[in-house]
Amino acid sequence: MLVHTSSFTVDLGENGYLIGFTDDYEYPREMPFGWRCGPATDAGAVVLTTTDTGPLQLTVQVHNAPPAPETGAEWEPAEEISLWADLPTLCLATLEQGDILDAWPEEEPPLHLPPSPDGTDWVRMRLYCSTDDPEPGIGDHGERHLVQLWRAPRTPPVHPEITEADRRARVDYAADMAIPGMAESCHVSFDTAFVQKSNYEVTTNGPYPETGCFEPPSGH
Repeated sequence: MLVHTSSFTVDLGENGYLIGFTDDYEYPREMPFGWRCGPATDAGAVVLTTTDTGPLQLTVQVHNAPPAPETGAEWEPAEEISLWADLPTLCLATLEQGDILDAWPEEEPPLHLPPSPDGTDWVRMRLYCSTDDPEPGIGDHGERHLVQLWRAPRTPPVHPEITEADRRARVDYAADMAIPGMAESCHVSFDTAFVQKSNYEVTTNGPYPETGCFEPPSGH
């Protein structure tokens, strides 16, 4: 059953957003190229968007049990991950060039999780995405995300298969971010990111430094 819902517009920066149950934000050490979302930490996810520096219509729902799948043809196939509820309140932040900004609207009341009936500290997150203009870029793409949350034990994630190009991009990104000082220096130089889907065959464009931190993934 639906317990709570919030719907609002997020002004995206250049590199998607972080969502979860932690406000200890930092740039992810790994990026989920080939997927829409992936773990940033145990308590938070990074979500890659079509839109670079533009509006996103975000709806967040809290349920007390797994909701029925959305059947509308406008939605891409859902992805799911488990998040540890480090905080009882949902946190949201945009990944900007040079900063990470809190993005939960001031006019929206905080979104709290209901108590866990069985004591579990884990929450299941299901993500649906839709865009009117699927070509990545700056401006309004008519992008809409639906995030559904409910208490549930930790279970394996649900994602599409990724390509070899996705794997190489992930390895290259993680290797560069592991270089001492690289994550800090790259905080001010990330550019546009996205996972472009066509019939759910996945190719990747992704966050990458423009100032020489490492080479852009294939597809640019």
